[in-house]
Amino acid sequence: MRFFILATIALLSSFGAKALDTESEKFQSLLKEERSFFYEQFPSRAPQQKKAGPVVKFQKSTPDVFKHRHEKYKGFISKLKGIDRSKLTIKEQFNYDLFLFIQKTKLLDYRFKTYRNPLMSDSGFHTWVQRTHSTRRFNDIEDYENYLTLLSDLPNYFNDITENLKVGLQDGFTMPQVVLKGVMPTFSAPIVEDISQSVFYTPFKRMAASISEEDQKRLKAHAETVIRDKVIAAYVKLNNFMKATYFPRARKTLGARSFKMGEDYYPAMVKYYTTLEIGPEEIHQLGLSEVARIRSEMEDIIKEVNFKGSFNDFLEFLRTDEQFYAKSEEELLMYASYVAKKIDGRLPKLFKHLPRQPYGVEAVPASIAPNYTTGRYVGAPKESPRGGYYWVNTYNLPQRPLYNIPALTLHEGMPGHHLQSALSREMQDVPAFRRGYYPHAFGEGWGLYSEKLGLEMDIYTTPYEQFGRLSYEMWRALRLVVDTGIHWKGWTREAALTLMEENSALAKHNIRTEVDRYIAWPGQALAYKMGELKILELREKATKALAKKFDVRDFHDQIVSEGGIPLNMLEAKINDWIETSLANQRGK
Repeated sequence: MRFFILATIALLSSFGAKALDTESEKFQSLLKEERSFFYEQFPSRAPQQKKAGPVVKFQKSTPDVFKHRHEKYKGFISKLKGIDRSKLTIKEQFNYDLFLFIQKTKLLDYRFKTYRNPLMSDSGFHTWVQRTHSTRRFNDIEDYENYLTLLSDLPNYFNDITENLKVGLQDGFTMPQVVLKGVMPTFSAPIVEDISQSVFYTPFKRMAASISEEDQKRLKAHAETVIRDKVIAAYVKLNNFMKATYFPRARKTLGARSFKMGEDYYPAMVKYYTTLEIGPEEIHQLGLSEVARIRSEMEDIIKEVNFKGSFNDFLEFLRTDEQFYAKSEEELLMYASYVAKKIDGRLPKLFKHLPRQPYGVEAVPASIAPNYTTGRYVGAPKESPRGGYYWVNTYNLPQRPLYNIPALTLHEGMPGHHLQSALSREMQDVPAFRRGYYPHAFGEGWGLYSEKLGLEMDIYTTPYEQFGRLSYEMWRALRLVVDTGIHWKGWTREAALTLMEENSALAKHNIRTEVDRYIAWPGQALAYKMGELKILELREKATKALAKKFDVRDFHDQIVSEGGIPLNMLEAKINDWIETSLANQRGK
């Protein structure tokens, strides 16, 4: 009898294992199918070992392509729902939930046909291609020839995009004219007489030593021809279209609610960028509350430095006193580099695991700097020949205060976006779909949270730098008010500018740049503060629950260890960690 029972248990266990294997195999097969499709659609994003060959064409961008992708995403969701989640491992269930979330968000692109407006307030498809060479290898003749073949395809790529822009004009789904005005110079910037000064010619200025002088001469001559006859010609055609057709007919309204599907579009963007079930009105009120709290802390610093005058007088003092501004581009970059290295030496206090990939400090390219944001992190693939970059905008130095540099550096470099992104690329044993995934609320929330970590690392050395940090936090709180104000409540651009000028120490040029960015990118500006608030909430919860056993280094490892994830999944992860930690304490 005992033998029969044991045999029965063994048989049932084998059936259970087989069911698990079957569901697991179905899930793994689906993930492989999805990645195969992704690399087919975006070959430049494929890791070296997965590339079908050198990338010699830009991705097609016709409506049919976007429709095809949409149908595939729906198919992936359908297949996923055919898999019994309960029979997957805990790790696979985590991947299942994340995969489902990502595929659902991808459906939004075609639902709202966002491809009709591939422009930002400071850049767009026409500027992104100018960085093509930075992610390619140039080791032999074939590498250079493949690059030139790719550049020869640029006219076709621009033609696809132009047709989409025309549809956007017909539908009223365009960049607002008031914002587009600042973008227009970027369409003509690449049109140069001297081909050697073209950004597309960069790889030919210092060619691989293994290539003979004769071949170098031939390749350079070929490059000049391709860049002149294909690349610059494509920019001339695009620039003419933008000036003669697109700009005059671009919409005069500001808010996303004015779109034909605006009542659905903006709330969908709010949920997409915050990864939370929350509406515009609730965020607006939360923003007003945060603005009041931060304003009080800023007033305290004004008292600390014994400034005689009003809040606005103090802002004017910060915006105009020469002591707060670099005298040269080099001075600004050197200070940013110094702060970056100071931070590096203090990271072990707050982190157990740091990334291997380094990053550098560079100026924002001059061609896009006038309307570009204050700073930005530009990552690099794991196998890239370069590291990541922290871009600092050196355009118009009287608008780039030094007291903001510590907060900016913490956000864009370490422990902000570089740490977060580089660690994500180093993750082991995770599905390929998770590599490079960047939910804005998690990513930007972590960046803003990192600014606050500067307090624990003693990075802010003067009251003015403390005020700069608060001004940056105020900037993100104001985004909650301004973004919802413009896109949901019908605010004017002037109302948004006034609110930010009266509550933030940001230079007026930066404020104009930022407000135009919010107008052009509905919902994205909400991600920063909403993400930071969630991380702070989770830290407070963990601190209280674990008491003396709480180690902030372990908490930070838990936050960043899974790469980019939606905030609801992050909360569940931290809750599980707290429960496990408490159980381990009780076990001891």
